[in-house]
Amino acid sequence: MIVAQNLTMHYGATVALSDASFTAEDRRVMGLLGPNGAGKTTSMNIITTQIVPTAGTATVEGYDILKNPLEIREILGYLPETAPLYNDMQVNEYLEFVARGRSIHPVQVPNRIEWVVEACGIKGVYKRIVGELSRGYKQRVGLAQALIHDPKVLILDEPTAGLDPVQIVGIRKLIRDLAKEKTIVFSTHILQEAQATSDKIVIINEGRIIADGTADDLRQQVGGGSMVKLTVDGNPDDIEKQLRDIEGVRALRPEPTSIPNAACFVIEADPGVDLVDKIGTKVKENNWMVREFTPHSLSLEETFISLIKKSMRKAG
Repeated sequence: MIVAQNLTMHYGATVALSDASFTAEDRRVMGLLGPNGAGKTTSMNIITTQIVPTAGTATVEGYDILKNPLEIREILGYLPETAPLYNDMQVNEYLEFVARGRSIHPVQVPNRIEWVVEACGIKGVYKRIVGELSRGYKQRVGLAQALIHDPKVLILDEPTAGLDPVQIVGIRKLIRDLAKEKTIVFSTHILQEAQATSDKIVIINEGRIIADGTADDLRQQVGGGSMVKLTVDGNPDDIEKQLRDIEGVRALRPEPTSIPNAACFVIEADPGVDLVDKIGTKVKENNWMVREFTPHSLSLEETFISLIKKSMRKAG
């Protein structure tokens, strides 16, 4: 388990991280989600004992980052945003070098290398020079070095950067498989990546943790009442005007639809408003032909944007 408590990091007058607290549970995947420059890499550099925070602390498997940095490094695997590679080495030479640096017993080195080569999908480039590899394969070799000593905790900074869609699916599966035995934290600014891989998502913006939980938990934190998606035949402008006249409707947005001569809207009500009943009444009054009338929930993208806007309003 990783527990971060009130982490703060200043670079002169710049505040990279401010009073950030979060928890990554044992044998779970935690996604650290935020825009570029939000503080994700700073958080990871602190947890991996690469830098010392200005204030606050964190523990990794019970070890304190300030008191036990060497113990943490022994049980932790780290893939930074730029993979730590030696471009003049062959892949096999590089992995052997890392294995020795990790003090893996010589008898165990061949088995560990064989495992990471297979798991990370680098068998085809095993004897090639690292510097000649594509960005995607370099990322895979970087992941292999993070795994070679079979760490209890795995920290991955943008692990799918530069990978093609097939490779991304493979890395996602590998992360999920590894989470059966390891605690994993990975950072990303890609919403779909966080949703597809994480058990829990922590959203960070401008150095502050603004929300955490499952995708459903985050939607609840946005607040609001019920939402429905409505598609009916008719003029979009006339239909929108009628829907906006409904008492208790707090938000309404048009959505694209492939149905000819139809209009589609997602409607959100204030808490406590029976939106289905009110829209049903409006449909009867106007004799609309209904094509779709279903419950709707915020996408992760919509939730993320709402949480970011809410945090900016509070900061302002």
